[in-house]
Amino acid sequence: MKKVGLLGGTFDPPHIGHLVIAEEVYDQLQLDEIWFIPSNEPPHKDKAMIESNHRVAMVEAAIAENDHFFLERFEIDREGKSYTIDTIDALTAKHPDITFYFIIGADMVEYLPKWDQIDKLVNMVQFVGVKRPEFDLKSDYPIITIDTPEIDVSSTMIRQRIKQERTIAYYVPDAVKRVIKEHHLYGETRSS
Repeated sequence: MKKVGLLGGTFDPPHIGHLVIAEEVYDQLQLDEIWFIPSNEPPHKDKAMIESNHRVAMVEAAIAENDHFFLERFEIDREGKSYTIDTIDALTAKHPDITFYFIIGADMVEYLPKWDQIDKLVNMVQFVGVKRPEFDLKSDYPIITIDTPEIDVSSTMIRQRIKQERTIAYYVPDAVKRVIKEHHLYGETRSS
């Protein structure tokens, strides 16, 4: 069976933290691929700041040079709230020959009991929890835990830096910076 990691998020914008997590999970679990799944409307947080077509373009730019990273558009194309159970139902039906590994941050491990149809979900996909120092990864659900380098960067921080006209160099890949600049996303006005 092919082994594929799934990394969902708003990717508003995608940054080096996303890429490092994806690469570490790929490497440590010896996966075949990682699929990035931009959400349309995440049920657990506010709506994305930027329209989905721009977020998709940024993800495509971010992963273009990695031959085992791919974009999966299911949640964007479906529209509406992006519940993991719906995504996993659709992907497992479409790809019965793939074992999926759903990558979540340590902060989300604490919320697993509140996820829609979590008892069904844990039987359909292997959860992978990415460790962070400030969170405890204990859970009653079966989770593989992965240590990754600590990179203190977030999409919120990047948006704030752009708003403050500060550089985002090295926080996002150059290709993502080009998409942000070309489309004046997040109020981008300077060439940083």
